[in-house]
Amino acid sequence: MGKGYLADTNSVIEYLENKLPEKTLVFMDNLEMHLSVISRIELLGWSKITEHQFQQLNGFISASLVYDLSEEIIQNTIKIRKSSDFKKIADLESLNPWDIS
Repeated sequence: MGKGYLADTNSVIEYLENKLPEKTLVFMDNLEMHLSVISRIELLGWSKITEHQFQQLNGFISASLVYDLSEEIIQNTIKIRKSSDFKKIADLESLNPWDIS
């Protein structure tokens, strides 16, 4: 299995609205998207979402790999966030969708 990328909420919105640079749109077109259940909630829970946007987002989410969170993962993440800097995690690569070349 190749490298996976966990997309955040804003990058999904900008991707679906074609607001990202062309190279980024092409890059993301060729990925299996990975989302957290938190992004799913944020994307579908917006109070001003139209029916068309809801359907578009639901289709995107259905085609994505969505990671659920167990209580154990939630508690461990809280501990890590309080005591660690994600930038120091070995092999963690963070991509800014505006910087993909």
